[in-house]
Amino acid sequence: MSDAQPPTFDPSSFSTASYIKRVEKPWGYELHWVPENVPYMGKVLHINKGARLSMQVHDQKQESWFIISGRALVIWEDSQGQLVETELRPGVGYSTHIGQRHRLKGITDCDIVEVSTPELGTTWRLEDDYARPHETPEQRKKERGEA
Repeated sequence: MSDAQPPTFDPSSFSTASYIKRVEKPWGYELHWVPENVPYMGKVLHINKGARLSMQVHDQKQESWFIISGRALVIWEDSQGQLVETELRPGVGYSTHIGQRHRLKGITDCDIVEVSTPELGTTWRLEDDYARPHETPEQRKKERGEA
């Protein structure tokens, strides 16, 4: 048997309060359901019918998606470096890697759960229907009304 002990819980920084933060986007909105002081991110992306997120690349962030309502596409780079379209199917998940080009598009109004590594680094917006700049840490705060 191991002499290791389970970790102890420090209740001084714990709260039973719920958390939600709505962030308006030109393509819809995000509902952040994980506080920003933890080492991961969870959000719901609500994408309006026909709207597209930017064609983007992350330098430090990996994402996974799970569609919960409506229909959506991911346009992303395949193993040969070509952009392909994949319709998100209910009941299965999809994941991107650092440096992989990708964008989501609402076929109908849709809701997608996104989990990711922390929102660090830059989101390089290679194409953007709304002419937004790259999302640096400073720009991210500005877009979320935190600056």
